[in-house]
Amino acid sequence: MKRIAAQFRIDAPAERISPLGEGFINDTFLVTTGQTRYILQRKNRHVFTDIPAMMRNIWGVTTHLKAKVREAGGDPLREVLTVIPTSDGSLYYLDDAGDYWTMALYIEGSVSYDAATSPALARCGGEGIGRFQRQLSDYREPLTDILPGFHNIRIRFQQWDDALARDAAGRRKSVPQEIEWIESRRTEMLRFWERVECGEIPTRVTHNDTKINNILFDRQGRVLCVIDLDTVLNAPCCNDFGDAIRTYANHGREDDEHTENVWLDKEMFRSFTAGYLSETESFLTPAERDSLPFSARYITYEQVLRFLMDYLNGDTYYKIRFPDHNLVRTRAQYALLQSIEANYDELCEIVATSAAR
Repeated sequence: MKRIAAQFRIDAPAERISPLGEGFINDTFLVTTGQTRYILQRKNRHVFTDIPAMMRNIWGVTTHLKAKVREAGGDPLREVLTVIPTSDGSLYYLDDAGDYWTMALYIEGSVSYDAATSPALARCGGEGIGRFQRQLSDYREPLTDILPGFHNIRIRFQQWDDALARDAAGRRKSVPQEIEWIESRRTEMLRFWERVECGEIPTRVTHNDTKINNILFDRQGRVLCVIDLDTVLNAPCCNDFGDAIRTYANHGREDDEHTENVWLDKEMFRSFTAGYLSETESFLTPAERDSLPFSARYITYEQVLRFLMDYLNGDTYYKIRFPDHNLVRTRAQYALLQSIEANYDELCEIVATSAAR
């Protein structure tokens, strides 16, 4: 590990390297030198099949964001992810086993959360995601689509149908009710996606994985920066909004075994929405604003489908801690989806009222 860390432009040899976090996809480590700390990641090359293109996306977006922060008089080293290149200037190191490693500067004094603990924190998170989108609203460099079909429900249904037909882990017969959850909403989800396909809802530069632990805060609860930029793509802004609501406004955990604890916290929804629209109102179209409430249903539904699909496939995508972990995740996300559906009219009113201010 120290040999790998030494491939990057760090200020001194690594003294200590330790695992960091519990990411579903990548393996993350904290590297400590005498003066500085860094984040070292082994990217999942089975999920991300073009990591060089991913890193070019990240470099371009972070360069643009740093310029925006400097223009505003901020600190680009704290308010934007800083990619550390290798000694030969590459954005990644490819080891002998074929694994890709990347490094970023660790932002000292930063705090992350697994759940929103207050409406004030939810509002700050909304401002953070909204600011990220606003600062990139004039970014015109092409982005490589490193995850074709990500959040595209038409493609997800193709994958879903294939997973059902193959039944790779032999689990299909054990989850007929959960399969019906997916099938009963297929038409309305495709109808929503058609609005994107026809251009009514435009695509912009978006994060596409906006759970709360992908934002760093300072110790006063203010947003520092958005991290984990692997999935930066051209996609509808509402995807980021809906994905954020899954964590900010979920009273329970994403993998809560007690589904009675999982429900939509409307006060958290209201606060996140107010923060988000305070940053995005200047550039969102009416169709984009109107799509926000349904995006919470859309993205949560997609996550129900993805967790259940991975369970049927034999847990090949998400890391699991116990055999039925993906099934537990499926049921918890479905409980959240039901709560969103039950409160949908009120959510539409909250968005309309926030947008009118």
